[in-house]
Amino acid sequence: MSYLIKSLAITLSLLLSTSVFAANTSYYGKKFHGKRTASGSIFNMNSLTAAHKTLPFGTKVKVTNQKTKQSVIVKITDRGPFIRGRILDLSRAAAGKINCQLCTTSLQVLSYGDGKYRRQ
Repeated sequence: MSYLIKSLAITLSLLLSTSVFAANTSYYGKKFHGKRTASGSIFNMNSLTAAHKTLPFGTKVKVTNQKTKQSVIVKITDRGPFIRGRILDLSRAAAGKINCQLCTTSLQVLSYGDGKYRRQ
């Protein structure tokens, strides 16, 4: 199954329920710090945010590291990741909270954002 089809299947399952599923997660930081995200906001690697390919901007997601069982709540503010097999990119701060550089996580949507572009 292609990555796009997997991503769409995961997004549809999230939209239909708040079920938890496993995902490969990484983080991004210094290279993008201070630059505009796809949602229009300025990326701050020290805030609790994340990038996902299809979830609406403003969506709040509980991310749990499957190995350490640590959790963090993040807001979707960007698009990505653009590396095959990864579902979510966390900000450096969010990744630090759950001890994740590249890890397997579970994701649970807590609330859906409106998806609007906001130039801040």
